[in-house]
Amino acid sequence: MGESSVKSQEGRTAAPASPIVDEAALEARRNDRLARLRSLRSPGRPRIWFEVTLIAVSYWLYSLVRNAVPEQKAAALANADRLWSVEKFLGIAVEQTVNHAMNSVTWLIVSMNYYYATLHFIVTIGVLVWLFRFHPGRYAAARLVLFATTGVALLGYYLFPLAPPRLMNGGHFIDTVLVHHTWGSMASGNFKNMSNQYAAMPSMHIGWSLWCGLTVFALASAPWARILGLLYPAVTLVVIVSTANHFWLDAVGGMACLTFGFAVSYAWYGALPHHLTKRVQTPRGRARPAGLSAGTPIRAGHPATEAPVRR
Repeated sequence: MGESSVKSQEGRTAAPASPIVDEAALEARRNDRLARLRSLRSPGRPRIWFEVTLIAVSYWLYSLVRNAVPEQKAAALANADRLWSVEKFLGIAVEQTVNHAMNSVTWLIVSMNYYYATLHFIVTIGVLVWLFRFHPGRYAAARLVLFATTGVALLGYYLFPLAPPRLMNGGHFIDTVLVHHTWGSMASGNFKNMSNQYAAMPSMHIGWSLWCGLTVFALASAPWARILGLLYPAVTLVVIVSTANHFWLDAVGGMACLTFGFAVSYAWYGALPHHLTKRVQTPRGRARPAGLSAGTPIRAGHPATEAPVRR
């Protein structure tokens, strides 16, 4: 009897796993994946060396791709003629008048040449540093706006090559950098072979300056800073037209790219950058505010924040 009992035990097949246990394990894995995703979508304090490396590599890749786009000179010149005709039809083709008027005031146009060549980078980096230092909770969302804006601009350069007004055939525009021998511009002179000359649409001078201006206007507390924020893209618009580097409609293209950038950031973070909290990290050893999961972004004005968010 003992032998048959042993055989019976050995021949018994393993019982199938409980479906309840399987469902619980699947649910746990799903929750873990969702928690990781929420963590990625929750703005946190940026890390300085990561951000420096990211921005440097991203700009290098942007320049590489932009300059690798075929120049398509014939298509770019044809598109410039078409765009100029559209502006004439709309009654806004005053770029040539502005270009000649500003060029007649030497100190002013030379200043604009340097403005065009330098502030595009200096102000944008300055705003990024300011966000990093004083608005770390909003930095990642604002940076995503800038990156998405710049990324979609590359499609414009590829799909719609466009010559700037200064390179139009018979356009009678003045290349102010060549005339006044201004240093530093990648658009003309000795540096022109280092940059794609037929990537005028959209204007990232407008896309980036408008990003800077809106960010400063939304977050700065000093009235003078907010006013400067609004003036910066307006002055930039005058500069890009006066130096014959862009048409008015190139600026519209830059604004459209910026709108796309804000849409991408909103879709990822669930709010516009200025609606997120100024700081999201809690002191070490203290729990997050009650009612918030670990991956939930805290928005400005949320009742669970420790203190009202200030600009």
